[in-house]
Amino acid sequence: MAQQERAVRTRRAVLEAAAAVFAERGYAAATIAEILNRAGVTKGALYFHFDSKAALAQGVLREQITGEYHVPRELKLQEWVDAGMTLAERLPREPMLLAGVRLSADLQGRDVFGSAWPAWAELTGAVLTEAKERGEVLPHVVPEETAEVFLGAWIGVQFVSQAVANWADLDHRMSALFTHLLPAIAAPAVLVRLDTAPDRGVRVIAEVRQKAAALSGSNGSGR
Repeated sequence: MAQQERAVRTRRAVLEAAAAVFAERGYAAATIAEILNRAGVTKGALYFHFDSKAALAQGVLREQITGEYHVPRELKLQEWVDAGMTLAERLPREPMLLAGVRLSADLQGRDVFGSAWPAWAELTGAVLTEAKERGEVLPHVVPEETAEVFLGAWIGVQFVSQAVANWADLDHRMSALFTHLLPAIAAPAVLVRLDTAPDRGVRVIAEVRQKAAALSGSNGSGR
C-alpha cells in the first residue's frame, strides 16, 4: 500500500512539473530535463509513468476536466454556468489548466498529443442535452451545435483576457459570455433563476471547500 501511495505521489509530482513547464514554455521548448528537475524525481521514475514528452502532454490534457468543484444543482444550466465560472476563477492560478490552454492551442503539437477542446465540447453537449430533456432549454436548440459555438467563444474569451489583462478580468468576461448566450437557449422561466455573476466561481469554490472541511472535521471527531 505504501508503495502504491508513493507511485501515485510520484506520478502527480511529474504531471504538475510538466504542466508548469508546458504552461511557461510551450510543448516544443519544454525539456524532460527541466521537468525532472522541477519534479525532483529520477528519470526512471518519470519514464515508469510516462514514456515520452508526448505522453506527459496527454497526461496533462486528461487532467483538464475533473469533478472536483462540481456541485449538483436543481437546474442543469446552473451546473453548466458553475463549471464555466469556477474554471475562469481557477485557470489563472493553476498551471495544470494554463498548460491545457497552451497545449490545446498548439496547432503543430495537436497531431502529436491531441487537445482538450473536444472533451470540453462533449461535456458541454451532454449537460445541455440533459437540460433540454428537463425543459430548461428552448426546443429549437441543438445541444451539440451550441456546445461548439460556446467552445469557440470561450477560447476567444481566454485569449483576449490573457492578451489585454493577463487573465485579471477572465471572470468578468466569462460572466458576460453566459449573460449574452443564455437568453438564446434557456427557457424564460429558467433564465431568470440563473446566477451568472462574475463572483459566481469564487462562491462555488468556497462552498465546495467549506463542505470538504466540514466533512473532514466530522470524520476526525468520529475517530
